[in-house]
Amino acid sequence: MQADSVGRTAIGKASLAPLLQIDRAAFAASFDKAPFLVEHRLCDHPLFRIDRLLALAGTLPATSVEYNAGELPIGCDPTQTPGNGLSPEETIRRIESCKSWMVLKNVEHDPEYRDLLRSCLGEIAGISETLRTGMQQQEAFIFLSSPGSMTPYHFDPEHNFLLQIRGSKTMTLFDRDLVSAVERERYFSGAHRNLTFDDSYLQRANTFELQPGRGIHVPTTMPHFVRNGPGVSISFSVTFRTPDLYVARAAHEFNDLLRRAGFSPGQVGVNIVKDKAKSLALRAIQKSRRLLK
Repeated sequence: MQADSVGRTAIGKASLAPLLQIDRAAFAASFDKAPFLVEHRLCDHPLFRIDRLLALAGTLPATSVEYNAGELPIGCDPTQTPGNGLSPEETIRRIESCKSWMVLKNVEHDPEYRDLLRSCLGEIAGISETLRTGMQQQEAFIFLSSPGSMTPYHFDPEHNFLLQIRGSKTMTLFDRDLVSAVERERYFSGAHRNLTFDDSYLQRANTFELQPGRGIHVPTTMPHFVRNGPGVSISFSVTFRTPDLYVARAAHEFNDLLRRAGFSPGQVGVNIVKDKAKSLALRAIQKSRRLLK
C-alpha cells in the first residue's frame, strides 16, 4: 500500500475515536489565559514518519521550510542565527546528529495533513466555540529538533495546541507582561518573533515537560522558549485565530504608527472599543495607501 493511502486509512480509523483528550473544565478556565496540558493519540500516525516528512518537505515552497543550527542561546538575535550548511532534506535525514532545528510551516496545504488538522481542531472547536466564537485561519506546523536543540525566547500570534509526537522537550513559559507594548507593536508590524531575554525572567518561569502523547495549549502572545530532550523531537502544532485576534493585531499596528509619529498610545487589550477604533483607523489608512499607488 502506498504512503498516501496508508495516511488516508489511518485518518479514517482515527476518526472513530477522539484524537485529543481535553479536560473541559481546564479548557474553560484557562483557554488563552494560561497554559494547560492535553493528551493525544497521534504518536504512531504515519504522517509523522521520517519518510513521509521528507516527502512533505519536498512539496512545500522554500518560504514554508525554516531551519537552522539548534545550539542557540535562550535570547537569540535573529540576525545572528547560524545556518547548518545542509539542505532541508539532508537536515531531516540527519536530524539525529546534525544539531539542528526545523519547522515545516502551513503543512495543511497537503490534503492529508489538512484532514488531520481539521480533525484535531474540530474536537477543539466543540469547546472553544462556546468561549471564543469563530475558528479562522486554521494552520498546522511540524517541528523537528535534534537532541539538545533550543527554540529561542519568542511568542506566537495564534491559539496554539502543541502536540508532542516523538522525543521529549521542556517548554518554559512566562507572563505576558514581560513583553513590552513596544515589542508587541513591532512584532505585529513585521519584526522577527524572537524577543530580548533577561535571566531575571527565570524567577517567573512556568515549566512543562512534554513526552509523546502529551500536548500543551500555548496562549496567544505568551512568551516562551523550548529546550529539546536527549533524543530527536517531532511535534505537531495545530493553530487557529479568532476575530478578536485580528482586532488586536490591527490595534498594535496602529499603535506602532502612532509611536513612530511621536505619540504615546494607550495599551492594546485595556479597552475593546478603543482597540476596534484603532483597527478601523488602520484599515482606512491601508485603503488610502492602496488607492494612492
